[in-house]
Amino acid sequence: MRKRPDVVLGVAHTVVRRMSSFVRQIDFALDWMEVEAGRAIYRQGDKSDCTYIVLSGRLRSVIRKDDGKKRLAGEYGRGDLVGVVEMLTHQARATTVHAVRDSELAKLPAGALTSIKRRYPQVVTRLIHLLGEKILGSLQQGSGTGHQLGFNTASSKWDLGNPPGNLSTVAAMPVSEDVPLTAFALELQHALSAIGPVLLLTSDNIKQRLGSAALDSIHEYRLSSWLGQQEDIHRIVLYQADSTLTPWTQRCIRQADCILIVGLGDQEPALGELEQMLESTAVRAQKQLILLHKEEGPAPSRTVEWLNMRSWCSGHLHLCCPRRVFSKRSLPKLVEMYTRIFQRPPDRHSDFSRLARILTGNAIALVLGGGGARGCAQVGILRALAECGIPVDIIGGTSIGAFMGALFAEERSYSQIRIRAKQWAEDMTSMVKTILDLTYPITSMFSGTGFNSSISNIFKDRQIEDLWLPYFAITTDITASAMRVHTDGSLWRYVRASMSLSGYMPPLCDPKDGHLLMDGGYINNLPADVARSMGAKVVIAIDVGSRDETDLTNYGDALSGWWLLWKRWNPLATKVKVLNMAEIQTRLAYVCCVRQLEMVKNSDYCEYLRPPIDSYRTLDFGKFDEICEVGYQHGRTVFDIWVRSGVLEKMLQDQQGTSKRKDCGVFTCPNSSFTDLAEIVSRIEPAKVAAVDDESDYQTEYEEELPAIPKETYADFQSTGIELDSDSECEPSMSQGPHSLTSPKQSQDSFPWLPNQDDQGPRLYRPS
Repeated sequence: MRKRPDVVLGVAHTVVRRMSSFVRQIDFALDWMEVEAGRAIYRQGDKSDCTYIVLSGRLRSVIRKDDGKKRLAGEYGRGDLVGVVEMLTHQARATTVHAVRDSELAKLPAGALTSIKRRYPQVVTRLIHLLGEKILGSLQQGSGTGHQLGFNTASSKWDLGNPPGNLSTVAAMPVSEDVPLTAFALELQHALSAIGPVLLLTSDNIKQRLGSAALDSIHEYRLSSWLGQQEDIHRIVLYQADSTLTPWTQRCIRQADCILIVGLGDQEPALGELEQMLESTAVRAQKQLILLHKEEGPAPSRTVEWLNMRSWCSGHLHLCCPRRVFSKRSLPKLVEMYTRIFQRPPDRHSDFSRLARILTGNAIALVLGGGGARGCAQVGILRALAECGIPVDIIGGTSIGAFMGALFAEERSYSQIRIRAKQWAEDMTSMVKTILDLTYPITSMFSGTGFNSSISNIFKDRQIEDLWLPYFAITTDITASAMRVHTDGSLWRYVRASMSLSGYMPPLCDPKDGHLLMDGGYINNLPADVARSMGAKVVIAIDVGSRDETDLTNYGDALSGWWLLWKRWNPLATKVKVLNMAEIQTRLAYVCCVRQLEMVKNSDYCEYLRPPIDSYRTLDFGKFDEICEVGYQHGRTVFDIWVRSGVLEKMLQDQQGTSKRKDCGVFTCPNSSFTDLAEIVSRIEPAKVAAVDDESDYQTEYEEELPAIPKETYADFQSTGIELDSDSECEPSMSQGPHSLTSPKQSQDSFPWLPNQDDQGPRLYRPS
């Protein structure tokens, strides 16, 4: 085709003759669009006249509120449909949708969908069914992210609307030349391999695969096409940038759904040259700061200084790295070493495995509820988790749960957690300290001085940002009458605020804004929903709250305190159960919390545990060892069942990577994407094709399984199953190529109704 361009006309004519008229209509109606990073495909308030299918890349949906503020509504990856609900209902665009990175879209006009609906009414039935399922699901789950309103036929109860789950590409760039980026990338590749197929790309191996001139601008389309195919084949494509702003580094930035900025935690906080260029280019991809630490090195510190320099970073992670990451081996010896390492399965408890799960939306969160001394059972459950091999990627809690969670996020050994927790529990039993802290009870019975010192002695001046694990604490903001989620700032202060029981401790004044913070249990005693919103796929929730007595005495329409006093003092009188004023106040305070707890227990993403600790009272801190053992035995029993029954393996399984199954039915394929359902609809049977012998290095990369279609069937829509993704919005300002040409991989995977003819005829190509 390079030597004789006129051949294209003959090829096109042959292809058109082999198509059904219906396929020709769809091919004519579809437009292929290339969208540059940062460009909008439509804006809020625009007319809805089409829907978009994401072939490659990533889109972000944003809502502008009446007060002018913007809120993230969702993100969309390969295979998602964008803006379909607004198009079907003829409503104006509800959000603005722009490209996070360079993306390829297929644009389906409203008229084309109308034509399909008239010819195949079953499509409308399926659309209504999917819309109804997701609307009901969103009502049951409560308000969620925009992506949770997408259309995703996931069968796993943990995979309903997990926003980070459809990341396709991750780029890693160094803060400085001292960062062992090659070892970091290889280590991350090894960890990601446990989740699904992963490909690591560097400028060197790109040139080895595709030729020394592969990065030249003249080969732009070929490189883009090949990279797009790798996204189809692999669960994650990992881009390793160069240490300077080379064409390859620019390509990494343009291709990334998420950019990892890698620094050394033991160095002085500094801003890298590449980062400054990154900020000036206004890249919209999500950016995460990754700080590497040596195994024998000190605990993380001064993280706030790193983050203050990087307003563009949406989060950070600390990684404790094995010694091999910092080895001074040459590149060939490093690759040789990791080749041997790749033969062993990755350690699921390593920090790199945690990073891999977080990037792919498979994070496991542990949430610890409040309950006073009953929370000592959580220490035993932490031991059971470790012994049963269940990893924890995110941790948070309320009240005593915030305290125990902070210990777990700071320490890396169970023995140290137990020692420090028991030290604090013993401190709580000191009658001398309790009496010395009494004050005139205007706001509270105690001044809080002794309680403050007991917690600050445990955590010192540690900041939440310096913890090994992502951590959050819940408080009740009585100034603004709202729940507060604390993910940064002074650790001991927010733990103390989360434990401030009304009447006993005064509210803690937030050092940031002066708001009064009280016990988080008044508003959310088991914040599994918060962990879910932070990207967790599975939330293990440990409830240690008190259970209210319900067999209270029916005393009629009036109640005399003198009568109660007589009943209490008379040893022969029948005892009555009524609530005192403090108990009534407490129950009123927890009414909202009880409703939230029921929603959490009934949610699909939550694994709810409650150890048998009802016999222990809120202030039984002197029974630490006993309560801890109860939690351990209960946790060990439950987690052993999880391991034996395969529940743990399902938690760690990446549903997106295993969604393509040859034997699944039209409506039962788990977590199918648009492209998967299109393949099912078209009844395409996979068939291997012979490799094309050609002088071009690019041709060899097309040697993979391509589907073949029976000659008598071009598109069987009679039992159509089309999956949709949520609506969105932005502005059409991008280049469009001729709409009747598509690339081989995308046309067969994304639109399998384009005929293959068992490789007897030519395929359609999409130009740049």
